[in-house]
Amino acid sequence: MADASASMTPVTISLIGFTLLAGFYLTTLSLRWTLVSVTVTAVLVTQLLLKLRRRDALTERRVCVLVLGDIGRSPRMQYHALSLSKHGYSVTFVGFSGTKPHQDVIGDERITIIPITEVKGLQVGPRMVSYVTKVILQSLQLLLVLLKTDVQSHILMQNPPGLPSIVVTWLVCGLRGTRFIIDWHNYGYTIMALSHGPDHPIVRLAQWYEQLFGRFSSHNLCVTNAMKEDLQNNWNIEATTLYDKPPAIFKETSVDLKHQLFMRLAKTIPQFQVCGERPGGETERTAFTGRDPSDLSVTLTSGRPALLISSTSWTEDEDFSILLKALEGKGPQKDHYRKLIDTLSFEHVKICTPWLEAEDYPVLLGSADLGVCLHKSSSGLDLPMKVVDMFGCCLPVCAIHFYCLHELVKHEENGLIFKDSEELSEQLKSLLWDFPGCEDEGKLGQFRRNLRASGGQRWDQNWDQNVLPLLTAP
Repeated sequence: MADASASMTPVTISLIGFTLLAGFYLTTLSLRWTLVSVTVTAVLVTQLLLKLRRRDALTERRVCVLVLGDIGRSPRMQYHALSLSKHGYSVTFVGFSGTKPHQDVIGDERITIIPITEVKGLQVGPRMVSYVTKVILQSLQLLLVLLKTDVQSHILMQNPPGLPSIVVTWLVCGLRGTRFIIDWHNYGYTIMALSHGPDHPIVRLAQWYEQLFGRFSSHNLCVTNAMKEDLQNNWNIEATTLYDKPPAIFKETSVDLKHQLFMRLAKTIPQFQVCGERPGGETERTAFTGRDPSDLSVTLTSGRPALLISSTSWTEDEDFSILLKALEGKGPQKDHYRKLIDTLSFEHVKICTPWLEAEDYPVLLGSADLGVCLHKSSSGLDLPMKVVDMFGCCLPVCAIHFYCLHELVKHEENGLIFKDSEELSEQLKSLLWDFPGCEDEGKLGQFRRNLRASGGQRWDQNWDQNVLPLLTAP
């Protein structure tokens, strides 16, 4: 039914356009033709709206989750989709195809992924022309995709990116009688300001756009109380704070699972191999674990190095030179830092930059000894999801300071907050000075025990408490 209705839409629009043009011409002939053209146009517009708003018994159980970005790199939106499915909603998940989503999303029968491609603008002429044509083409593509789907009860859209998705989604929701929810992860204009500067005309236009059209949603979610207050005070937008919480897949990893993961990684990543040993030998060992051939038990090796992990999307809001300086004690996006790593020589540090499958990522976090977060919010109002995941695995964190970080990282309780490479360097020394002897003692052990004791709310309970009521409200 959706396909037939969508295929009729261009025909109806064409008829409306033809009627308007014919009516404009014929108005020069007589008033009678003016009345005819207006009547026909009104009938066709009514027909179009009826087709676009055609609902059935299942409409209220359908939700579209939209992200104008890589679905596989949008964990919060994947969690939204899974939560909706758990409550019996049929989910249409629209976004860019790129990174493979989590297997739970792919294997869920109630979730249908509709991939769209990132459109490029004209590659000739000024950069502004390229950007404007890209926005226009992306708007048309997104409009057609959303109009082809069955009528949804809600569209839940991630922002940023919100250009052009906010205005297109608002238009579709208006045409189809669908409720519009924006999930504010940050402000898009502040991210653009990182590369263009805050006073660039395109940044100012993006800020005006977000502020204006962000008010047209039915409901709003945001990631921190600081952002909730900012939306209310500066843009007069009311929002519900939905903190990022780790799903159940983020937990401490057993020694056996650690060993299995390290053995797989050691096949392609030398840093996980035992020095002087090639993978696939008779002894089943890694740089961190070993299996006893007599009883097949797995243990952590006594002289193992500390496994420090820092998750990244290689974006401009993370400065990895801070970590490299802290490790090196001096000195100085992905290829840039890999080249920089290759120029450094460490005596006691090995660095690797693997890309993990979605299923392996929580296992590695649960296997690590310390996390480092270098995310500096472009707005100062969002929190790093990577730290949420680390805390779900009871992994202590050293995180760089920015406004509102205190809503997540409690200094000297579940981790440490630093301001520069020198301070990070001192923190690493104090936490890892006698590793692995300090693993259960000292600050590192205390932070991990605090995280275990705090437990904390998981994503499902948090979502049920804050989002489900918005969907079921009249």
